[in-house]
Amino acid sequence: MQQPFTIEQFYRNIAQKKLTGGKCLKCGKIHVPPRSLCDSCLSKEFEWVELAGTGKLLTYTVIHVAPPQFQSMAPYAVGIIQLENGVKIPGIIREVPFEQIRVGMQLTIDYEAASTGHQWPQWPRYYFKPVPA
Repeated sequence: MQQPFTIEQFYRNIAQKKLTGGKCLKCGKIHVPPRSLCDSCLSKEFEWVELAGTGKLLTYTVIHVAPPQFQSMAPYAVGIIQLENGVKIPGIIREVPFEQIRVGMQLTIDYEAASTGHQWPQWPRYYFKPVPA
């Protein structure tokens, strides 16, 4: 049975340590997170695809003044990572000093359980860290 293309299912997959996207069956564009309508060809037909967990950093910034739900994490780095299949996704960058973050560096995905004690978000999360040497 096909799993629904919802943000809830996307985060259920994250909880299972799987980064997935919705691949449009008409044009092949992969959407992360999934959506119900392809923004390229307007198709509503998708299939789940598991995405590569490594990629290269395209750009990043360090957040010092965070929204209320992320203030306990500040400062933290956020970047756009281009995965091996070309899909670009945002992600928090961890386990590397800010001064060592470089555009073009190879990153790999990792996962953490849902936060407890916070009102938002309650979903499991993914983040990126340097590829081990």
